[in-house]
Amino acid sequence: MAITFDLFGTLVDVAYPDSPSSAVADALSELGASVPNDWDDAYREVHIDAPEGAEVPLPAHVAAALRSRGATSPDNAARRAVVNAFDPEVTTRPGAVAAVEAARECGPVGLLSNCSVPELVSRTLIRSDLGRRDFDDITTSVACGWRKPHEQAFEASARGLGVDPSDVTHVGDDPATDGGIEAVGGQFVNLRETALDAFATRIRRGDGPCP
Repeated sequence: MAITFDLFGTLVDVAYPDSPSSAVADALSELGASVPNDWDDAYREVHIDAPEGAEVPLPAHVAAALRSRGATSPDNAARRAVVNAFDPEVTTRPGAVAAVEAARECGPVGLLSNCSVPELVSRTLIRSDLGRRDFDDITTSVACGWRKPHEQAFEASARGLGVDPSDVTHVGDDPATDGGIEAVGGQFVNLRETALDAFATRIRRGDGPCP
């Protein structure tokens, strides 16, 4: 038995740039990269033909967008610009710490997050009231290559925890993505119906999901 948590919108809230394309453009300029005049259009276009459900790392998308306009990203500027543009302001959600602590009473605890920005999950945890050591495994879409609700995202997380996907309860705020755990036989706890504090209380009362 294992419990996994979504990160953004579940355990933490993060302030994102109002205009991601502008934030990346500013970061590219600061690194000395040439930004095309029609960058907003280039940023919105699809440049990498990925399988359905696969994650396209944002630095790869940015580099491809630059190439589509005849520009380049010297010295790995695309990756550095993306990391710099998404420098998070983090707020830990009420009940998050209690829920993770209670989950540890059941067995392994994991984090499974859709995130196309390298380093964002680790930097988010550093700025939250949670930490890397609170989780036995951290699986991100940018690392495993698949986004929830694709089955392979949940399967990768389960492998990291050493359990079968059907033995995982996944906690998240978005039924369209987090609810994908049910396709591999696991259970979904919908935070639109059960608050984190209530989830922690359920565990400690023995009401589930612990065996």
